[in-house]
Amino acid sequence: MPPKPPQKKARAPRNRTLQVEESDAHRLREVIVDGVSLRTSLLPQNAIVNGDTFQVLPRLRPRSVDLLFADPPYNLNKSFGQESFRSRAAEEYEAWLDSWLSLCEPLMKPTASIYICGDWRSGGAIERAGSRYFKLRNRIAWEREKGRGAKANWKNAAEDIWFFTVSDEFTFNLDAVKQRRRVVAPYRTNGSPKDWDETDNGNFRDTHPSNIWTDITVPFWSMPENTDHPTQKPEKLLAKIILASTNPGDVVLDPFAGSGTTAAVCKKLGREFIAIEADMDYCLLAAKRLELAETDRSIQGFTDGVFWERNSARG
Repeated sequence: MPPKPPQKKARAPRNRTLQVEESDAHRLREVIVDGVSLRTSLLPQNAIVNGDTFQVLPRLRPRSVDLLFADPPYNLNKSFGQESFRSRAAEEYEAWLDSWLSLCEPLMKPTASIYICGDWRSGGAIERAGSRYFKLRNRIAWEREKGRGAKANWKNAAEDIWFFTVSDEFTFNLDAVKQRRRVVAPYRTNGSPKDWDETDNGNFRDTHPSNIWTDITVPFWSMPENTDHPTQKPEKLLAKIILASTNPGDVVLDPFAGSGTTAAVCKKLGREFIAIEADMDYCLLAAKRLELAETDRSIQGFTDGVFWERNSARG
């Protein structure tokens, strides 16, 4: 029997967390590709694949991917719907990373980029495993302001994204990911703004992106992109990576797709995608997000082609 859609939870009136209604589940399931019966020649563009990533990756077309975005389970005890991950020794976690990275490497084009998410515990393993197959370029730290504090430790308020490339030839669209920041102390030359713009809504400058991201808002209950996935990444975060490291029509692979953030952002930005997820409930959420993206291409914090410093955009 096909899995039942997730049970609808009682929500506060202003709670916008996305849910799949039982009446929608049958329609949405029709667009999801069964990973067990997958054949590469039949794989459609923009595919949500329900299956074990270790079984699906070997069936994909070699040298066909422009960008790999991987948000694997961190080395923690964590449940993801019907799936779960158990913490293990650092060496074992590194070997687990290697086991799926080795399957991804043959899929990458020579000009492809790779981004792998992690936390402070898993960073060393990601660096070592990723460097076996790719060229390490940078490590991005992004502020994750959600979460409880600790009484006898520093609050974990940041996560990392390790940036690799296959070769020295790769895409990086600098102008697409500059950040618009408020100018607090504007400097003028002969009375005119120097390297900043004066507007009715304030003074702003477009700055080069750094590897410290403090303008990301983690999805929460009042945001329409929010789901019940426990480690959902923000759409703005994916938009930065996709715009920087791909061009329109490029193919993005997400081997741990969760509730479909990568797929939704690809849809909104005109990129192709292959999103692999083992849990059917999350596949249904991803399909729902793609359906909504047909009519709503907005990404919070990214307006009129500009990444705004948090809470700085004005109507």
